[in-house]
Amino acid sequence: MAEKKPERRGLGRGLSALMADVNLNETPTADTPKPKPDSRLPVEKIRPNPDQPRRAFSPEALAELSESIREKGVIQPLIVRPDPREAGMYEIVAGERRWRASQMAQLHEVPVLIRDLDDTEVLEIAIIENIQRADLNPVEEAAGYRQLMDRFGHTQEKLAEALSKSRSHIANLLRLLTLPDDVQDLLREGKLTSGHARALITTKDPSALAKIVVAKGLSVRETERLAKQEGAGAKPMRPKGPKVQKDADTIALEGDLSATLRMRVSVDHDAGKESGKVSITYKSLEQLDELCRILSVSSPDASK
Repeated sequence: MAEKKPERRGLGRGLSALMADVNLNETPTADTPKPKPDSRLPVEKIRPNPDQPRRAFSPEALAELSESIREKGVIQPLIVRPDPREAGMYEIVAGERRWRASQMAQLHEVPVLIRDLDDTEVLEIAIIENIQRADLNPVEEAAGYRQLMDRFGHTQEKLAEALSKSRSHIANLLRLLTLPDDVQDLLREGKLTSGHARALITTKDPSALAKIVVAKGLSVRETERLAKQEGAGAKPMRPKGPKVQKDADTIALEGDLSATLRMRVSVDHDAGKESGKVSITYKSLEQLDELCRILSVSSPDASK
């Protein structure tokens, strides 16, 4: 009789339960329940995850966390798994900052929760831990959601359920990834907020408008007005007939399609009809190739 394989933990079920073991907030309040560690391990028996998506650790933040650990100890246990490469060693799944700060505080042992996880689950948790960090910029957070969707096939609904986020929050962040790279850089640097960026998504030239917004220090409302003026100044494709205002459902559909394809999508209905057109804007030949690949995979004839 064949040996039954262990059931894969799915996001929103097993993984949510696992994440509930440890509150990823490293400075919990007095009301935060303190998880009971499975064990304590010497710091030298623990190694960082070589596939950890986050590589940069702020020295200032580590020093601050180290001082807190020196005074109060490690409040939240690390999640580790047996190291698949060396017996007797353990690999960090979540909590590398605590491990680094504990060494700075000259602790010899740290509390841990030991879990038997495969490589895919470890990567999922590492990405989710990064998403839940308070110091992520909008582009980093959006990239984390995109990784979970592209690598593991998770939907926006499942992510929202497991991470206690609204679906609209995730969808709005994913739309930011359709902006040009220079606009995303301004978001990373904090020169633009998510509100500014969302107002630019559907404009003809987001890069040019973003430069104006930064140079003049415009507010989100002023940016929205600027975006509308830019749209009003464009030459209309159809001079005849009244201008059709897009409803909220159409705008949301545009956003979802843009987030899925990672290209700007415009949906235009013919006035008084059920017909219309869908326009997809690509920024490079690589994006065009990717669009062709997606359409080919989706085509009923592709499997013949």
